[in-house]
Amino acid sequence: MLVIISDLHLTDGTSGETIRASAFGAFRERLRDLAYDASWRRDGKYRPVEEVDIILLGDILDIIRSTKWLTIEERPWSDPHSQNFTAKIAEINSGILERNNTTLGILKSVSRGSAVTLPPATEAGKPAFTSRDEPGSADRVPVKVRMYYLVGNHDWFYHLADPAYTDVRRTVVDALGLTNDPAKPFPHDPKELDELAAIYGAHRVFARHGGIFDRLNFEDTRDASSIGDAVVIELLNRFPLAVGEALGTDLPETCARGLREIDNVRPLLLVPVWVNGLVRRTCSKPIAEKIKEIWDRLADEFIQLPFVTDRLWTAKLFGSVAKLEWALKFSHGVSFGNLSEVASWISTKFASQDGPFYPNAFSEPSFKGGDTEFIIYGHTHHHEIVPLDVTHNGSRNQTKIYINSGTWRAVHELARFHISEQEFAAYHVMTYLAFFKDDERSGRKFETWSGALDMSPD
Repeated sequence: MLVIISDLHLTDGTSGETIRASAFGAFRERLRDLAYDASWRRDGKYRPVEEVDIILLGDILDIIRSTKWLTIEERPWSDPHSQNFTAKIAEINSGILERNNTTLGILKSVSRGSAVTLPPATEAGKPAFTSRDEPGSADRVPVKVRMYYLVGNHDWFYHLADPAYTDVRRTVVDALGLTNDPAKPFPHDPKELDELAAIYGAHRVFARHGGIFDRLNFEDTRDASSIGDAVVIELLNRFPLAVGEALGTDLPETCARGLREIDNVRPLLLVPVWVNGLVRRTCSKPIAEKIKEIWDRLADEFIQLPFVTDRLWTAKLFGSVAKLEWALKFSHGVSFGNLSEVASWISTKFASQDGPFYPNAFSEPSFKGGDTEFIIYGHTHHHEIVPLDVTHNGSRNQTKIYINSGTWRAVHELARFHISEQEFAAYHVMTYLAFFKDDERSGRKFETWSGALDMSPD
């Protein structure tokens, strides 16, 4: 059995809340159920599965989403081999592991074999339940669990081959109980880790984070920063701090709490629209205008960063500085009448989170040939299942399906009915995917679950 989760975005706590540890407890319980269900075979008999592989498909520990970047001159687009840079990565990484100690402890209990056990089978092919049928009972059969970490665009630093990152990776391996070798870069492309080929092949799966198809968050190599990093650090991380410093006690608490959710807006370039809706609901007009002035100031500073201006021309992401200003700044009319035009323009300029992601699967070699039946991406935070192709081979049909692994975090999405009113719906989501080999799960090939939980009324 193969289980895939992605986009947990666990942070060091300097930039807002992440999903609670109770969600990981629920996942651990569900993993036991999945292993039990997988142990029922196509012939109707019960035989405990011997191993489970778990793929953490990128953006698990969020190094980018930390205000600690604002305490040094270095940024993700600086020299990643400098002493200050590597020290900052180690500091943020340590903060993430400490803040999420309970959460990561639950994952480690899964990967270390103490959490997933099954009833033994009787000679008749039935589960042998006993009066001591508890997960840790000596009567139960332990299931070998291997957990692998692949990087995305918010944790790409773990992919760097510099020996300076070996100790950082070792702390992650220890905290999660990973199978990865800390002396080697965590893979970005599945081809970088030989063990994945056998696992993917056995389950007819090909999975990658998917950020390489997002021009905002990937350039030519995964060992370098992208303009998306600058958006997060210089706008999203900085903005709530700048507002708090400028307004102090004049800032309503409801607005301050809302601003801490800023990175959960998708797509990111609709953040100005979300901010406008937030301040309209929670602030007086003078305070709202001051907050929007702060955003415009930070947007100006962001646009003038050499790292950003270089990419405006070389990568032709936006076409011109003027268009980027128009998309980001309230002073260019983004706040009301031009909203639908801005959203349409953003969607046109980027093959990213705002548009359909599944067409990228058609270019994968694993889709074009071989026995791969499932193409899996993360990155977009939007769980979906899209049939790609059906072929007929005698009495057997082969279906190829795209599945997005969603996220484990809060999401804020624009309401579509009256788009000019700039209202966003918010809720917590959690998704996991399971794939079965041979005759596991009574011969079924896959199972996915995605849940949503309303935000606290506070």
